[in-house]
Amino acid sequence: MPGIDKLPIEETLEDSPQTRSLLGVFEEDATAISNYMNQLYQAMHRIYDAQNELSAATHLTSKLLKEYEKQRFPLGGDDEVMSSTLQQFSKVIDELSSCHAVLSTQLADAMMFPITQFKERDLKEILTLKEVFQIASNDHDAAINRYSRLSKKRENDKVKYEVTEDVYTSRKKQHQTMMHYFCALNTLQYKKKIALLEPLLGYMQAQISFFKMGSENLNDQLEEFLTNIGTSVQNVRREMDNDVETMQQTIEDLEVASDPLYVPDPDPTKFPVNRNLTRKAGYLNARNKTGLVSSTWDRQFYFTQGGNLMSQARGDVAGGLAMDIDNCSVMAVDCEDRRYCFQITSFDGKKSSILQAESKKDHEEWICTINNISKQIYLSENPEEIAARVNQSALEAVTPSPSFQQRHESLRPAAQSRPPTARTSSSGSLGSESTNLAALSLDSLVAPDTPIQFDIISPVCEDQPGQAKAFGQGGRRTNPFGESGGGTKSETEDSILHQLFIVRFLGSMEVKSDDNPDVVYETMRQILAARAIHNIFRMTESHLLVTCDCLKLIDPQTQVTRLTFPLPSVVLYATHQENKRLFGFVLRTSGGRSESNLSSVCYIFESNNEGEKICDSVGLAKQIALHAELDRRASEKQREIERVKEKQQKELSKQKQIEKDLEEQSRLIAASSRPNQASSEGQFVVLSSSQSEESDLGEEGKKRESEA
Repeated sequence: MPGIDKLPIEETLEDSPQTRSLLGVFEEDATAISNYMNQLYQAMHRIYDAQNELSAATHLTSKLLKEYEKQRFPLGGDDEVMSSTLQQFSKVIDELSSCHAVLSTQLADAMMFPITQFKERDLKEILTLKEVFQIASNDHDAAINRYSRLSKKRENDKVKYEVTEDVYTSRKKQHQTMMHYFCALNTLQYKKKIALLEPLLGYMQAQISFFKMGSENLNDQLEEFLTNIGTSVQNVRREMDNDVETMQQTIEDLEVASDPLYVPDPDPTKFPVNRNLTRKAGYLNARNKTGLVSSTWDRQFYFTQGGNLMSQARGDVAGGLAMDIDNCSVMAVDCEDRRYCFQITSFDGKKSSILQAESKKDHEEWICTINNISKQIYLSENPEEIAARVNQSALEAVTPSPSFQQRHESLRPAAQSRPPTARTSSSGSLGSESTNLAALSLDSLVAPDTPIQFDIISPVCEDQPGQAKAFGQGGRRTNPFGESGGGTKSETEDSILHQLFIVRFLGSMEVKSDDNPDVVYETMRQILAARAIHNIFRMTESHLLVTCDCLKLIDPQTQVTRLTFPLPSVVLYATHQENKRLFGFVLRTSGGRSESNLSSVCYIFESNNEGEKICDSVGLAKQIALHAELDRRASEKQREIERVKEKQQKELSKQKQIEKDLEEQSRLIAASSRPNQASSEGQFVVLSSSQSEESDLGEEGKKRESEA
């Protein structure tokens, strides 16, 4: 018969909110049927109980049959055939408003037995299955809750096995109970028709048998109508038996096929991860903070709808917006006592949510799906095909193949003929290159076999251990505000500029060129593509200290300097033109993978929308360092001039002293050259030895003057 609505048994294992909502409609319909059948049962029981009240009971039955079309059944309320049939019965029963006690036995067998069996067996079976299903559902929720609370730090194999076995048992019990409950509710749609038609048919047959002698009131047309109704009942029963058999076979097939899915964390080799999804739905545990350090986890049904992540509680008709995931960032995070957690951060960084998946497969698929949606791949006509192509392009960008290099071979003359002063602009999309950058050969920026470093230790420092010491990487605890501690003077204490930023290290790689910002943009693209392909979502957070001498990466907890970059070695720095959270700089060092003495390494970081501020701070530090260097050179030149002047002054003073001495010696020599005459007392003038020596020096001075 048309108009039979059914519950989807295939969706019982998923147990989605939509299925629960549809189940609620069927349960409401079963309640309405139960209420209606109770009234009909009471009406027919009145016919059976008392002959005197038979007329009133038959009248009530006729009235209820007339009101069937006014009933608002959630399922099958618009069955016109059923309504017209009951209306016809109502008219016939009105004509047989009086009955005799002789009919009691016939009515007990033909009328009361079918409706009593439906009421006592079928309706009670529905109520019993409902209670059993509710208990199984509660047990499954409790088992899932215990499994989700498994400690990550203190793993106990015995506890884990018991909890996993509990989840398996409860999920299997819930699935089986739910399938049988759905089957009973679907069968009820047939049985309610039979339960309505069979008692009426038996009642009329009893009346025909009783009034055989007075058949003038029962014409051939009524008999034909009753025959058609009997045939219809048999057809409904036959259709119900076939449908029940089909549903039972479906239940058996689903039980066999769903057995591996009862385990909460299935084997990834049997169920591989699909990384090209742009839509996904399933249950997740959401973390909600209840205090400064306390939090709770709520299990809800999440699904993606376009560029939005929707959440829906069990029993809700529709879901609500949880977060806008266009241009968002998603990464795996470590929680203290939860596994398979990941964090979604909105594009502006103002909202973030931590969610927990049930299995490792769901964990990776949710991260890949949200990552694909954040790139707005879902707006295309074939989103899964484009997602696969984007992932393949990213794989080729990270691991260039010979065919990839041959595609750029024809573009090298155009790259070489470009003026060296020309600048290229980034397109802002990490999945595609800009127009000018596409004209460059990949080899002119980054070597094809260049490895990517994803941790905080630079590969240049690993190759040259002495350089780490020269850069100040001795593991010393550093005060980012330039204050001295323990009587030791900080190396950045005299710096004018001290600016601190929170950054996350994405990766570094050696580059061939350090005179073009396109090097930074290309490095950003390759590093982000490599992290997406290799599922590297964890980033090391550090404090970046910008001073006039160097750039320092400091551990935020221990204040130990992780890495130091001398400011003169930072030759290039740039931020992404559209994603202001990304920035990078190129460090020129000695040695490296190249054959020349100097090599360049590009470092890429992510900040909290402070990429331009960091680049401006680095530029300001280099300007301050340049002015300081110019001032130092000017002061050194001034000191050199003063030293020359002082030396000249000393020479001049020495020359004056020599001239004074020569003049004195000349005077003494002139005095000594006079004839030695005796005095009036007969005495002679005798020169002392010192005077004689001075006279000798005076003569030598005169000779030097004459020679000059």
